[in-house]
Amino acid sequence: MMKAISVFRMTVCLMLLIAGMQANLAFADNKVYLTSLDWPPYTGESLPGQGASVAVAKAVFAEAGLELVVDFYPWKRAVNLAKNDEKYVGYFPEYYSADLEQDFIFSEPMGNGPLGFAQRKDNPVTWQSLSDLKPFKIGTVSGYVNTTEFDQMAEAGTIKVDSAGDDVKNLLKLNAKRVKLAVIDKYVMTYLLDTDPALKKIKGNIVFNETLLEDKKLYICFRKSEKGKEIQQKFNTALKKVDVSAIMSKYLSR
Repeated sequence: MMKAISVFRMTVCLMLLIAGMQANLAFADNKVYLTSLDWPPYTGESLPGQGASVAVAKAVFAEAGLELVVDFYPWKRAVNLAKNDEKYVGYFPEYYSADLEQDFIFSEPMGNGPLGFAQRKDNPVTWQSLSDLKPFKIGTVSGYVNTTEFDQMAEAGTIKVDSAGDDVKNLLKLNAKRVKLAVIDKYVMTYLLDTDPALKKIKGNIVFNETLLEDKKLYICFRKSEKGKEIQQKFNTALKKVDVSAIMSKYLSR
């Protein structure tokens, strides 16, 4: 009987040891793995420093004594891997959405971006409320969160939307007059019109609408788990010591 109890105790201790090792695996080499997408100038594998949001995130994790490693994927896959692949503890950058809280824990805001509409220069739109946009077809990007009100109206069919695979395709549809407006971040639009080969030649046709949908806050979505919560807390604590606005401004003014 004593031998059985001893074996049982050893088994329990071994299980606790393994669980503890697994819980600390993310910190074994002081590395944190997140997924992201090519969304310049905020994130991008080929961008200097991998983008403005990555520059912010790396500075915050460094303040916490951790090294951030970012792997880039198409947006839907980036979210799915962050949710299901144990290698990753989350993804970014993301806009807040209550629906995402089912699977993720939001960090404190780590930046912001002006979300609005691209429009054709020769066919501007004046609007004050989203109801003013009911007559128009609006281009969106599949899988992107926009604003709660806009997304609810789009889902209900109150606002007519036409989804594209990415921002470049969305802007090309706008230029071709297949949509009246295209939802996009102002800095993303400016960057793409300046750098994308397919858009450079139509740069003069497209401008940013003066009325914003929202000045959106940007977040990291951490996996809803003990490990995700632990790293989220470390990130939030370190975030208070980092001048996010200065990092963003310096990067975007390049």
